[in-house]
Amino acid sequence: MEFTLVYKKEIIKNVFDFVIDAPEIAEKAKPGQFIHVLCGGRSYLRRPISICDVMDKKLVRFIFEVRGEGTKSLSNLNKGDKIDVLGPLGNGFSKDIAEDGEILLIGGGIGVFPLLNLAKEFNKTTTAILGFRTESAITITSDFVKTTKNLFITTEDGSVGCKGFVTDVLNRMVSEKKIGAIFTCGPKPMMKAVAEIANANNIPCEVSMEERMGCGVGACVTCTCNVNGKKARVCKDGPVFNAKDVNFDD
Repeated sequence: MEFTLVYKKEIIKNVFDFVIDAPEIAEKAKPGQFIHVLCGGRSYLRRPISICDVMDKKLVRFIFEVRGEGTKSLSNLNKGDKIDVLGPLGNGFSKDIAEDGEILLIGGGIGVFPLLNLAKEFNKTTTAILGFRTESAITITSDFVKTTKNLFITTEDGSVGCKGFVTDVLNRMVSEKKIGAIFTCGPKPMMKAVAEIANANNIPCEVSMEERMGCGVGACVTCTCNVNGKKARVCKDGPVFNAKDVNFDD
């Protein structure tokens, strides 16, 4: 279906914040799901983009980084233009895995975006740990200030917040208090490290995987990852999986 672009902003260099008027998607969307966007230009395959937020049961917000010809064409659209979007697709996060204790949302880079809608679902009861390379790469932390109980920011160079990685903060929190669940999205090495800490401490943990996609609905079997020793389709079986089941090295 085609939906109208009602808001557009380049929030940092080559990272664009879009909002579309899409009640058909907004009414069904769950945290962690994604949309499949026809980008235009000479790009014929759709691009999977995580749903960042849903507002007023009619507006769908998504944020993407320009990485190639398709997303470059998408970034050239303007307010009022139509965008062909399929969704919501995939399986999102499971709030019911959370046990008693602190609920942690751990994101890295552009992986912070799908965690925002989950933070809203938990209604300011979570702690977010968001990691970035440097100050110029930081995005939407002000949104997490509004939607979480606590927010920790890490940068690799120490330009903002804690110097180091999200796992440095995670290890400290694990040693200080009971953790009820972890939900994470970001670079695969980061999620692997978070999952290892969670598994070692018997903490329920879900990871949102990212792979190149073709169809987005499970038909082409392009976007597979190793889950429980079998090939799982990220678009259909995921993108969210139990951290204990994912083989990050395959």
